[in-house]
Amino acid sequence: MKNKLALVSLILLGICFQSCYAQSEKQQSEQKNPVYSRTDTTKVNQSEKDWKKILSPEVYDVARLKGTERPFTSKFETSKEIGTYYCAVCGNPLFQSDTKFDSGCGWPSFYQPISKTSIVYHKDKSLGMERTEVTCGRCKSHLGHVFDDGPPPTGLRYCINGVVLDFEKAKTAEKSYTKKQKKATSGK
Repeated sequence: MKNKLALVSLILLGICFQSCYAQSEKQQSEQKNPVYSRTDTTKVNQSEKDWKKILSPEVYDVARLKGTERPFTSKFETSKEIGTYYCAVCGNPLFQSDTKFDSGCGWPSFYQPISKTSIVYHKDKSLGMERTEVTCGRCKSHLGHVFDDGPPPTGLRYCINGVVLDFEKAKTAEKSYTKKQKKATSGK
């Protein structure tokens, strides 16, 4: 019994340290990235040398080198949370969660961006195929590609690398849901 208790304590301690480390890493990332803002709409122009200093290696690879994360590895791929998806590089608002759908492709998919200026489109003839690349309208970071096999009303599927997405839960929706839950449990 003593060994089980020690093991459980050790596991909980590990989880606590991991959580603290993740929070510390996020704070360091926010402090290191002077261009990140969810409200600033001015275009961002940084040298690749500066981007490499600011961004994590995973984000840099996808956002600046046009890499692709492995399919089915993004925490956002199956997420059903309500809120807004932002560019993880600069904070530009990209997609609302109500435009997200399960495409089964292995990456978070959306049928419509937040605005016409949040995304920029480019012809991509790499890998022997013709596709349409999408980049952030504020910092020009590579996000993924858009295809014409999505659901109504647009018929589009924005296939986005989750590593270049940042997410914020909708606070008003969360408050409304909490109120409804309280009413339902109290019988009023």
